[in-house]
Amino acid sequence: MTTAAEARTAPERVAKVLRDELLDGAHPVGTRLREEDLAERFDVGRHTIRSGLRLLVERGLVVHERNRGAVVAPLSKRRIDEVFDYRKVLELGALRMALDAGADLGPVLAEVARLEALAARTPSPPWHELTSAHSAIHRAIVAAAGNRHLLDSYGRCEDEVRLLLTFVRPDFDAARMAALHRDLVEKLQRGGEAAVDALTEDIDHTGRAALLVALRRAEESARLLGR
Repeated sequence: MTTAAEARTAPERVAKVLRDELLDGAHPVGTRLREEDLAERFDVGRHTIRSGLRLLVERGLVVHERNRGAVVAPLSKRRIDEVFDYRKVLELGALRMALDAGADLGPVLAEVARLEALAARTPSPPWHELTSAHSAIHRAIVAAAGNRHLLDSYGRCEDEVRLLLTFVRPDFDAARMAALHRDLVEKLQRGGEAAVDALTEDIDHTGRAALLVALRRAEESARLLGR
């Protein structure tokens, strides 16, 4: 018999498995996550599945569509801009606070080293491990401001950023991701406007621009297929 404690954690268990799959790009955009299929797969009731899917909705990984239920969230220019504008305000504000306070950026450097260690692995690690390391770098930048509210705000967009990064997987391998962030952290350590400019470049002209290229590629593929 399932205990009360197990029942409380069942939705989280379902959400964690699906989250890892989503962050590895295992479920294409528009995929419908059918409650009945998931209930059979995880051997739980549909109420548990529904609760697990709500956790994914809260993290920006799936959306609820009328008459379809839970669907893997689509890529759109509006979504890219909303997420990256949020990141830009949050991360640049946190970085300015950290620089003004003379904060130690050693934790950012440590996370870049962790990403480099992942990039050196053979075979290459799963994509969700790389995006987790990438996320940790940017979380460390926000954390350097020493403001827990800023860090909580970053947490609200963290998984959605990682999901968006699945779309640029064809354009970024582990080595390139590591090299870009080594360059970023070296510029951050210089301080001043050079640091702010480097983070702006990373958010706008590396991340956002790559996603817009991926969006155009997806739209062109859809057009050729007559969708």
